[in-house]
Amino acid sequence: MLAIQRRLSPSFYAILSLPSTAMGFALSVQISALSWILTTQYGLDIHDVGLVWAAGPLAGIIGQVLIGIISDKVWLWKGRRRPFILVGGVLAALMLLALPSIDVISDSMGIGGILGVAIAVALTLDLAINISFNPTRAIIADVTTSGDDRTKGYTRMQTISGSFGVVAYGIGAVWDNYALIYFGVGLVLLFSLIPPFFIEEPKELADDSESPEQSRAGFREIMRHIQPLWGFLIYDVYAMTLRLAHIEVDHYYVEYACIALTLYFVAKALFAKEEGLSHHEAGLVGFKKVLAAHSFSWIGVQTMFIYMVAYTQFAIPDLDDASMGRTVSMAFLVLSAISAVLPAFVLEPISEKLGRVRTHTLCLAIMAVGYFGIANMVSGPTSLYVLMAIVGIGWGAIVSLPFAIMSVKVNQAQMGLFMGLFNLSVVLPQLVASLGIGLLISRAEDKSIVFIICAVCLALSALCWSRVEDRTSGTAVHNLQGGGQ
Repeated sequence: MLAIQRRLSPSFYAILSLPSTAMGFALSVQISALSWILTTQYGLDIHDVGLVWAAGPLAGIIGQVLIGIISDKVWLWKGRRRPFILVGGVLAALMLLALPSIDVISDSMGIGGILGVAIAVALTLDLAINISFNPTRAIIADVTTSGDDRTKGYTRMQTISGSFGVVAYGIGAVWDNYALIYFGVGLVLLFSLIPPFFIEEPKELADDSESPEQSRAGFREIMRHIQPLWGFLIYDVYAMTLRLAHIEVDHYYVEYACIALTLYFVAKALFAKEEGLSHHEAGLVGFKKVLAAHSFSWIGVQTMFIYMVAYTQFAIPDLDDASMGRTVSMAFLVLSAISAVLPAFVLEPISEKLGRVRTHTLCLAIMAVGYFGIANMVSGPTSLYVLMAIVGIGWGAIVSLPFAIMSVKVNQAQMGLFMGLFNLSVVLPQLVASLGIGLLISRAEDKSIVFIICAVCLALSALCWSRVEDRTSGTAVHNLQGGGQ
């Protein structure tokens, strides 16, 4: 073990953050370039763009949970998470290379339309990102021993990852998205293939469950853990079936039923009591509360990511395609700049005083205000950038604090599994944004509805987070020197 890892020095936190930074950069390229390429280069309409984006969450449902379960159990190349980081990094780089050549790939395969190829490329890219994202986050919990260390790990991860996100959107804004894609390929390979060999993983993870039965990861146990997300899951299956089968309905009965079901299970999770339960059972109750609260954040965030191009075309109609692409990239650059600076330098010290949950709740409320401002006050690129800076406060919290909050509530020997289940509170709402909200936005003449939806979802998420209890320290001390020596 390197001395910097034994001391958990700043340089080790930096190395620990680089694999996640690689995947974050790949995601930044996808956010900045995918909708733009599909709209301007390939001429897909907004609803088809939403369908392509739906491929990513589908990959996340399968990829993160499955990889999480497997990575908890395997030991290969002197690591538990290392093999998946390496494979995912190579695959993500290859799919980034494919983005500008979707039409060429389609023609070479003799496929008439490009939608199917676009979905395949997006699905493989997001699957690659998800193969690596879970291990890059779980490894931080594996090699830290307390909630405070994890807060430091995840906030510094976001500061480093967010800083490179700024670079990503800067390249897109100053040059173009094609330059961004090719730069991203090199960075993803560099940060995913080298740093894992400087991190020594513990070969054994401490199991803090009270009995072996509590460590099971069968289908029934998984479904009980994600009960607050059942409404999202049912709607996603329904909406995807209709979309793929080209079935049109003239009613919203299923939508109303899924909304009611979601609100019921979310309320059930948020008002459940943890007092009087065993440590393990209380942790699972707390985990469900985190899922419930986090899910609404991601409906709003994904709606912004997917439909920012459509909103910008509506709100600032004088922009041509190239200028619109640069404006969107600059807006995301501002978002990333704020979210990069805040976690380590602002949110971490505030969390030490107010607690992680209160800090996160406050940031989400500020983000909701920023979204309302974008919906009603944008008159040009400058006003959009100012309001995106406000939104960046919440984004910086979303991509850092929930990992620290969640990681101290669950069985440490199943961190990969619970990281994967936690990701369902991201991908299932993302599908709602791609399918249901995409249909709503495509039919609306006033595209400012994009950010009205974002604002309502973030306000609701902040309200839900106010019901989550904070734990200030971890529950298990890992054997940091096991396995590799």
